[in-house]
Amino acid sequence: MPAVDLTAELPPATPYDLVGIGLGPFNLSLAALADAVPELHTLFLDAKPEFSWHPGLMVDGATMQVPYLADLVSLVDPTSPWSFLAYLREHDRLFPFYFSEQSHLTRREYEHYCRWAAERLPNCRFASPVRAVSWDAPAQVFRVVLPDGRTVPARNLVLGVGTAPVVPEAFAELHRAGLVHHAEQYLTVRHELSGAADITVVGSGQSGAEVFLDLLRRRGDAAGPRLRWLTRTRAIAPMEYSKLGLEHFTPDYTRYFHALPEEARDRLVPAQWQLYKAASADTLAEIHAALYDRTLGGAAPDAEILPGTEVTAARPGPCGGLELSCRHRETGAEYLLRTDAAVLATGHAARRPALLEPLAEVIDWDEQGRYRVDLDHRVGLWPDVTGGLYVQNAELHTHGVGTPDLGLGAHRAATILNAVAGRPVYRLPARTAWTSFGAPAGASRPTVPAASPLPVPRGLTAFSRPTWPPAVSADL
Repeated sequence: MPAVDLTAELPPATPYDLVGIGLGPFNLSLAALADAVPELHTLFLDAKPEFSWHPGLMVDGATMQVPYLADLVSLVDPTSPWSFLAYLREHDRLFPFYFSEQSHLTRREYEHYCRWAAERLPNCRFASPVRAVSWDAPAQVFRVVLPDGRTVPARNLVLGVGTAPVVPEAFAELHRAGLVHHAEQYLTVRHELSGAADITVVGSGQSGAEVFLDLLRRRGDAAGPRLRWLTRTRAIAPMEYSKLGLEHFTPDYTRYFHALPEEARDRLVPAQWQLYKAASADTLAEIHAALYDRTLGGAAPDAEILPGTEVTAARPGPCGGLELSCRHRETGAEYLLRTDAAVLATGHAARRPALLEPLAEVIDWDEQGRYRVDLDHRVGLWPDVTGGLYVQNAELHTHGVGTPDLGLGAHRAATILNAVAGRPVYRLPARTAWTSFGAPAGASRPTVPAASPLPVPRGLTAFSRPTWPPAVSADL
């Protein structure tokens, strides 16, 4: 879709009610739900020429980790014309999908569905980068600055800029030199691995499991590179997928988590890694089957799995390849590992985009330089700023493990729309889980202060310009 004259769509003096920056699945969900609210003028911008979603990880056969009802709209409005079932109907695929008896889509079909919606939603604009955003105090609007200097006025902003690949410090220099690659670029660099005799995959989440499985399968029956799967976690453990365990991905749990003290939240998230950072049991089963087949007839294994292992340093090898200094975390044993290539399946993390710098002084950062975010996903701002700044998938520290989960995407989008509209344009359920996560009523426990509505007057001393998280240069 070509870039358009954004300022010509409304009179220059008329601000949009909501402008979204970034068009991944979460802001696309917001755009789809906003399409049914004609009194709200919304616009969503992305620098990419068209919708794409982790193209470097579109490995053949990779499936979603959530059921198809976790589409853009269905868990809030199943009658929406932007549902996955509506997409199937338009492509005459309802009967084939029905007979397939699948609940989890392939990643390729999910991306095609999102692309279908993105190309048709009238409030979505690709090839439309944003240079910066600022607050116009006299006009009481945000200014979304385009590359040519023109601005789009907005009463509210929502950041859906996605997350950035995490590169461990041990690999930082090699990554900058292009000697190792993050799994985010796996399909782009896969051909470069074809000549390697020894390949190491680092990280045991879903992307690590998929990369390791793809490398196993690509060797076929012929002799191929020796493969190694290395991870800091104590075991290659499956993602928690029990019915009651999944209730951590409900609005009920989000409300409970948000009301906890900051210190408790910060302790809790790392301990819940198996809820949101592990691999699916199905993928692990496929890896086991592939390894089993490789030893048919008593053949020696040509792959190894090393849990509980941390890479403390990485450097180019003296004769080519890489040298990894490793430490076994439970025994303390240290050793040197030589490999020809490494793929870093080390996850993603929220980032603070460079375009936000003009607003840095009016944002209420916490002591660790993170957004303070209320239950409506609104960032705390200086009280004189009357507009709302909302975030999507940047509030793991305030909203818990459901933050990156697609199953909560539509609910979060509807929550933001209700806040922007000042009324419940979408009815949201009061109870979504069988589990009561907090202590029973009347239990003796320390009083947890209720979360204050935002924006919160905290005084000028509460507003600093932290160096973390660092600004990330990105055209969005």
